Amino acid sequence: MTVITEADLIESVADALQFISYYHPMDYIRALGVAYEAEQSPAAKDAIAQILTNSRMCAEGHRPICQDTGIVTIFVKWGQDCRLDSTRSLQEVVDEGVRKAYLNPENKLRASILADPAFTRRNTKDNTPSVMHVDMVPGNTVSIDVAAKGGGSENKSKFKMMNPSDSIVDWVLEMIPQMGAGWCPPGMLGIGIGGTAEKSMILAKQSLMGSIDMAQLKARGPKNDIEALRIEIYDKVNALGIGAQGLGGLSTILDVKIFDWPTHAASKPVAMIPNCAATRHAHFVLDGSGPVYLEAPKLEEWPDVNWMPDKAAISVDLDTLTPEVVQTWKHGDRLLLNGKMLTGRDAAHKRIKDMLDAGEPLPVDFRGRVIYYVGPVDPVGEEVVGPAGPTTATRMDKFTRMMLDQGLLAMVGKAERGGDATKAIAEAKSAYLMAVGGAAYLVARAIKGSKVVGFADLGMEAIYEFEVSDFPVTVAVDSAGENVHQLAPLVWREKIAREGLLTPA
Repeated sequence: MTVITEADLIESVADALQFISYYHPMDYIRALGVAYEAEQSPAAKDAIAQILTNSRMCAEGHRPICQDTGIVTIFVKWGQDCRLDSTRSLQEVVDEGVRKAYLNPENKLRASILADPAFTRRNTKDNTPSVMHVDMVPGNTVSIDVAAKGGGSENKSKFKMMNPSDSIVDWVLEMIPQMGAGWCPPGMLGIGIGGTAEKSMILAKQSLMGSIDMAQLKARGPKNDIEALRIEIYDKVNALGIGAQGLGGLSTILDVKIFDWPTHAASKPVAMIPNCAATRHAHFVLDGSGPVYLEAPKLEEWPDVNWMPDKAAISVDLDTLTPEVVQTWKHGDRLLLNGKMLTGRDAAHKRIKDMLDAGEPLPVDFRGRVIYYVGPVDPVGEEVVGPAGPTTATRMDKFTRMMLDQGLLAMVGKAERGGDATKAIAEAKSAYLMAVGGAAYLVARAIKGSKVVGFADLGMEAIYEFEVSDFPVTVAVDSAGENVHQLAPLVWREKIAREGLLTPA
């Protein structure tokens, strides 16, 4: 009988979660490096360069790849000849490891988990509880996969209870454009087929724990129907031309993983879950001999990519910005923002609405200002702010007209805007600017000052005022309502088809 001590399990989980917060899986970095070399879209290539540069910076500085340090998912295969030496449940012990990782003072991770999700949505302050799946298997070891999944990609999960004759490929190709860019491509698609509704979702999530091997698979050819399906979906999704961050290009996904399970004769449940540019997962095995510490990758394994601001980018002074200047920007323009910029995301926007409805004065004057949709990680050491990449802008769509009515000139976030928000932006002759998701530490280096100016009780969702220097963004929706997330993929889809371009495997 192998004895797994409480302390060993806690320490191993905590180490793994810290590890994946600042180290990408190297299979992802290698695949992204290949995609960077092959990419022909300047905007997508620039975005991938930011992600790769950010990744290396995080590996060097041991700081989070993304400000959204995720909801923790744990897959446990517990050997039946193992015993947990603890008076606490397995969930409680694992959650103690999560707590230790997220409260580590040397690299404190953002607490994003809310209790009472339907009503008060209270932050648990330590990112617990985790979501855990346990299988009892033969053997005398405990095998654990840990993952930290960001909300932007998790929110794009799809499910359908198909008829047995329905096409999985057709459904995937229908869903991918609907997912937009909020899941921060390029990444992986995890697909679960069969079982029941909940089983297919678990299969999809579990499939994402695997290594990227599409290049090897295409080189040797498929050996079964599942592998052939992986290749077909991979090729057809990339042919859509959505590209990195939805900016149009060759690489929308780097791999497709598929797990299946027997299902009822009347059913074909299919689930699809994307992994974002902040892909975070790791594996370790406990054998009773002590805690497991993961081995750090070598920095020389990263591609030699060092992003620098585009010399052709337009420098913008936020402190003197006028509507007339905003109206000169065109979709696709690259800007470098300088000066003072406000922040605010879901909870802040909801509170602003409640205060306006009640006739109460707001703590901040938004006239002539730009707002950044972000929930930063707490700073450590001499940092002004921790990693502070953009959150998905579409969640703020329903508040867009309200904020523009307060005199807001522009907004900064990630991914696309919906039709109503785009219309409001055009009518107000404002603009929506897109920062790269998956480059949070790199972006934070452009933030030179930070202070809370409203709703301090909301923690990371408070309103901050950032002082920024050469903060890189792309004009995603201009004052005429021209939307790069709608236009660029169409251009690249046609280009891929016309020129017979092959997405790199």
